[in-house]
Amino acid sequence: MDVRDVLIRPIITEKSTALMAENRYTFLVPLTVNKVEVRQAVEHVFKVKVEAVNTVRVLGKTKRMGKTQGKRSDYKKAIVKLAPGERIEFFEGV
Repeated sequence: MDVRDVLIRPIITEKSTALMAENRYTFLVPLTVNKVEVRQAVEHVFKVKVEAVNTVRVLGKTKRMGKTQGKRSDYKKAIVKLAPGERIEFFEGV
């Protein structure tokens, strides 16, 4: 898998924005990647030094609309902590 395929998109929520003050950034990643691949992808794409990576597998919710029932897809998110003094400029405008 190419390093650009590992990071699908950043997750921008109120909680993830508060984590940016602690130098932590949240990304949506494929279910099949591990922490080492996430670390390598962030370091390669953003040219920063990663200190730690935490991953969370989120199960999709079951949703109903009238009689029909469906399920949202499962996804994985990675919370990346950067080394002191490092920043990802992509998020600064948010």
